[in-house]
Amino acid sequence: MRITISVAKVLAALLAEPAAQRYGLDLMRLTGLPSGTLYPVLHRLTAAGWLVADWEPIDPAEAGRPARRYYRLTAVGVTEARQALADLRAAIPDGRPSWGGTEPTGAPAW
Repeated sequence: MRITISVAKVLAALLAEPAAQRYGLDLMRLTGLPSGTLYPVLHRLTAAGWLVADWEPIDPAEAGRPARRYYRLTAVGVTEARQALADLRAAIPDGRPSWGGTEPTGAPAW
């Protein structure tokens, strides 16, 4: 699995409470990712076996809203996500992002 910034954000949000079920809007709020970025990441993680996805068992007419699809890390997903984020942290010297010696305009100097 290729760990992009978007994937890392989703994994970090899910690892905050590994047993919790999260739905799309909840994850969008936690990660700051738009739906067009979030849902492909969720699909990739589900296809890789890191997530399970289940539909909320409600009657949409009775609830007055569509059923939500909930995502939760699998046991394998928890292990792999923790390792992937640890590897990512280890690749960043002293925990700071590398800007190649120059700070982008408006970025704080570390």
